[in-house]
Amino acid sequence: MMMSNISKTILALSATALAGCMTMTPMAGDGSNAISYVGGAPMYPAKTIVENASNSPEHTTLVAAVKAAGLVDTLTGPGPFTVFAPTNAAFTKLPAGTVESLLRPENKAMLQSVLTYHVVPGRLTAADLSSMIKAGGGQARLVTVQGATLTARKQGDKIILSDAKGGTSTVTQANVMQSNGVIHATDAVSLPG
Repeated sequence: MMMSNISKTILALSATALAGCMTMTPMAGDGSNAISYVGGAPMYPAKTIVENASNSPEHTTLVAAVKAAGLVDTLTGPGPFTVFAPTNAAFTKLPAGTVESLLRPENKAMLQSVLTYHVVPGRLTAADLSSMIKAGGGQARLVTVQGATLTARKQGDKIILSDAKGGTSTVTQANVMQSNGVIHATDAVSLPG
């Protein structure tokens, strides 16, 4: 009987401890102040877009491009920004040599144009985007920092972006909250017209 009471106490304490851990470091992508994980790396809501992206093993190409384009100061600024962040795999879908060409100093302006095409002013969560799509009769036009438009629509429960060249990308992980905005990881690079 005594063992049973001890077991119950241990179980109760374990459940309390587990609940406390889950409250302190939840894995969520719901627009809250919870920590999200990208490629197994924690993305802290108190850090900037660049600080968190630099820790993501899935965004090393994007971070290298942001540095080459001279956009680090902009994306560590107050924002807020919504960034549709192509993963490393997304960059590999581009024609061979494209990334290398864009990273050359003489192509800095073109690289800046491509990268700022992935940035929308304001903090738009997946719920915000879904509401905008619904209000727009099935699509939302997002004016990017670059000045051109991305079109967002829903396909089932996924958000799909169409770029000026007719390409599409899918948001593969939404609502990675940052101190100066939100990141939505995408499976393709969007290209301005």
